[in-house]
Amino acid sequence: MSTEKNSGFTAEEIGAMKERAAELKADKGRGANKKAKGLEDLLQKVADMSQPDRGMAERIHVIVTENAPELEAKTWYGMPAYARDGKVLVFFQPGEKFGARYATLGFQDTASLDEGQLWPTSWAMTGIGRAEEEQIAALVRRAVG
Repeated sequence: MSTEKNSGFTAEEIGAMKERAAELKADKGRGANKKAKGLEDLLQKVADMSQPDRGMAERIHVIVTENAPELEAKTWYGMPAYARDGKVLVFFQPGEKFGARYATLGFQDTASLDEGQLWPTSWAMTGIGRAEEEQIAALVRRAVG
């Protein structure tokens, strides 16, 4: 598509930006239903994913809600995300979203993961076993402070 070449963005990136614009527009009219609608949007995005992304997103949702129930479920650029005070703290980027060979679990700068002058803020994922569940739970608990 000529728009992609001229803009410097891939079709997937343009799609994510359009999803974010739609999310911001939808949030304005939600009022008291914002939290419930955010959860509904997140669960629908997860349900629409292909495997193995869907399975990982489902496990992450359970891990985050069990370990940080104070976080608000929502979508962010069309991806499952969890926010505090309206700011995304942790998100799941399915590999299929940008044609990557792995999914990504990421944390924004609001996460309390600081460790010296250099620390990771995202992890590549191809699956979630028991060890990964424990690691993700520990990261989420640490991230919320």
